[in-house]
Amino acid sequence: MRKLISFVHISLDGFVAGPNGEMDWIQVNQDIFDHVGKRISKGNTALYGRTTFQMMESYWPTAADQPNASKHDIEHSQWYSKVHKVVLSKTLSESKWSNTTIISDHLFEKINEIKQPEGEDILVFGSPTATHSLMQLQLIDGYWLFVNPVVLGKGIPLFANIQEPVKLKLLSTQQFTCGVTELNYIAESRQSK
Repeated sequence: MRKLISFVHISLDGFVAGPNGEMDWIQVNQDIFDHVGKRISKGNTALYGRTTFQMMESYWPTAADQPNASKHDIEHSQWYSKVHKVVLSKTLSESKWSNTTIISDHLFEKINEIKQPEGEDILVFGSPTATHSLMQLQLIDGYWLFVNPVVLGKGIPLFANIQEPVKLKLLSTQQFTCGVTELNYIAESRQSK
């Protein structure tokens, strides 16, 4: 069974965005893009909440076609166009992309169905509202966190409404020159699943 991994930039005090969804505090550089690109290029499924999906859909399909497209824009645009996109939404009914599945109900059953085939991890990109729903159903198997050297003080937390403690095992860490530290965790109770 594939694992569902939350992939997110986070502040030192645990926020994924400012109070109004601000993400201008997130630091990235080519080293991070290359590091992330290696891992996601192996995968064929990405999961988004509606808001994050609509942000991605408005940029990535044509990012590689822009005259000033960076290496990251080209590579991620190509990956985005071929990856199977799963969107959690109660309001979105369709997408113009043929390789997109929209889940609006029976979340536990449908996510477990998507996790069934063997293969690479399914990454949940950002999407705090969707992530909170997945956490409540204990569907998140791990966390791939990019901790930014900033304390926001308030905002949208990654961890909210946790019903019981989740013990995590640290699999790897990496520091980047921009000050970001990657922490890659797996839930201990789900290591062998």
